[in-house]
Amino acid sequence: MSVRPRAETAVRRIRWKSDFEKKCLVANFERRGWRKTMEDEDEYWNLYWASKGTHLSPVMMRLGEDQMVNHFPNHYELTRKDLVVKNVKKYRKEMDRSGRGGELEDIVPVTFTLPTDYPLFVEEFRRLEAEQGKSLWIMKPCAKCQGVGIFLISKLSQIKKWAARNGDATGRDQYVISRYIDQPLLVGGRKFDLRIYVLVTNYNPLRAYVHKQGFARFCTAKYSSSPTDLDNVLMHLTNVSVQKHSEDYNEDHGGSVAYVRTCA
Repeated sequence: MSVRPRAETAVRRIRWKSDFEKKCLVANFERRGWRKTMEDEDEYWNLYWASKGTHLSPVMMRLGEDQMVNHFPNHYELTRKDLVVKNVKKYRKEMDRSGRGGELEDIVPVTFTLPTDYPLFVEEFRRLEAEQGKSLWIMKPCAKCQGVGIFLISKLSQIKKWAARNGDATGRDQYVISRYIDQPLLVGGRKFDLRIYVLVTNYNPLRAYVHKQGFARFCTAKYSSSPTDLDNVLMHLTNVSVQKHSEDYNEDHGGSVAYVRTCA
């Protein structure tokens, strides 16, 4: 990556720019005494809080040594589910060549992209069913969030109904399907997940800062792996956007509990 020289107009006071503004961001910038660059000013900036489209523009590919943006170009390679699957599989091949492929087995479950990998998925589904007497999977749309479109299946007839409606799906309309962890770690009989915040400032070399504080999100319904409970999203999905519709949802803490990590 080429580096653009620092402009002569740059001063020590940090200057920020944005193509969309949120109150919480602006308030934090102003509290720190940072100066906003005006739209009509061709002025050097230190921080650009940009939308996804702007990240792909040429200006983001040629940053000065004291310039930062809020996302890396092509960051969706690590945020869109089907692209995560693609990159994890690529990484697994590299690990296999170095004799360390088994290290990923306990981290990433077997996953396929549908409808592209449908024949491979069916083969794996039937293998597990023959070996274990059951085959439980979770389906998620590639480019949606907040629990939208997620469901569990335990029979091929269920996936065939989906395939009949989405057989020609491509790109953002595709789904990923993963082996479901049907014996998860529970707290008080409920599923939960951990939200840990990590700031990555550089990829080569990799430099990341892990925040010592975070929080856990809990399901409002106690967990059951019974086939009759597969449609109960309140016991399977921890998303607040899902859990807030439960009668047992606590609006004071939103089903979340703050915690502090004790390890560095």
